Amino acid sequence: MKGKVALYPGTFDPVTNGHVDLVRRAAKIFDRVIVAVAKGLHKNTFLTLERRHQLVKEALEGIEGVEVVSFEGLLVEEFRRRKIDVVIRGLRAVSDFEYELMIALINRKLDPEFETVFLMPSEQYIYLHSSLVKEIYLLGGEIGCLVPPGVPKRLKEWGIK
Repeated sequence: MKGKVALYPGTFDPVTNGHVDLVRRAAKIFDRVIVAVAKGLHKNTFLTLERRHQLVKEALEGIEGVEVVSFEGLLVEEFRRRKIDVVIRGLRAVSDFEYELMIALINRKLDPEFETVFLMPSEQYIYLHSSLVKEIYLLGGEIGCLVPPGVPKRLKEWGIK
């Protein structure tokens, strides 16, 4: 699918090794991958949009063809505005499929040009979810093996406990 531009949206609260894995996979398939950090109005985010954007940008530094942006509002509007070919979504388990399918179909209803490509993460990241990382961190656990190296460092710098 070279020549195509993919958008990988998410709240990335915080970015995990699973997210980085999906971006690396997508970068092998598409010429450009735009990672779009969503404001996430429907979620009570742990980190501000600016901090999530910073962590994602640091985590993906050096991956060729990858750009990090922030957005708020409907994904379909971002899709149109940036003239995206496909949206990337990760599927960790069967439990993700129903939700992700529903989102893909509603977005296609809003814009018939909206296409979604589902990617599976590496087996070692199947269990990994940002909400689990947050919980472990807030309970004083070590998250270094679950997230890119800059994440624990930044959380400490920012005084987040």
